[in-house]
Amino acid sequence: MASPMRAVMSGSRALRCWKARVSLTGYVGVTSRRDISFQLDEKTAHSSLDLFKKNTGVIYHMLGIDPSRVTQSPERFREWAVVLGDTHIVNGRHYWEVTVKRSQEFRIGVADADMPRDECIGVNNRSWVFAYSHKKWHGMQANKIIPITNIGHPSKVGLLLDYEGGKLSLVDSDKGSLVHTLSANFRGPVVPAFALWDGELLTHSNLDVPDNL
Repeated sequence: MASPMRAVMSGSRALRCWKARVSLTGYVGVTSRRDISFQLDEKTAHSSLDLFKKNTGVIYHMLGIDPSRVTQSPERFREWAVVLGDTHIVNGRHYWEVTVKRSQEFRIGVADADMPRDECIGVNNRSWVFAYSHKKWHGMQANKIIPITNIGHPSKVGLLLDYEGGKLSLVDSDKGSLVHTLSANFRGPVVPAFALWDGELLTHSNLDVPDNL
């Protein structure tokens, strides 16, 4: 496992990651529920990340855990501070929220369940995320960066996934309105995906899709 220090980003590195290819097998199941419920999957968490509150929250530690003390798993991210949710999505519309007020540099979105563990979410055609860094939001997909200017740094945001429609939307949870939508071509199971390089994130699932979205 690579040193947790390699997960530390600065300047423009907050919006790019290394590229590699890794083949993984094995799924944990699927869901078609409207009200998706998930926890963060410890087996996927980089060694710089700790989970808390019954695996619904994640906190970043610069020095992280000694990699030699972390259970070796082919599902674990080795290069970047990423963790995935434990529920696979193969259809339907789903909504969850993330408390982001305690982090100034993070990414939230979805990724293919078997995406390479040597890549960061947002740099390939197998992940779709919204990134916050240096007080600015960006959409990220296939290594393309899309500026988002109509939202500040709220304490909480929502994510709306429309699997069949091929869309992932960032939601202003206070106003109940869409901020930005990414187009996607989902070809298999996807999972909620998170990366952060300071502070903490807290997830809130088992929520109905708001009627106005």
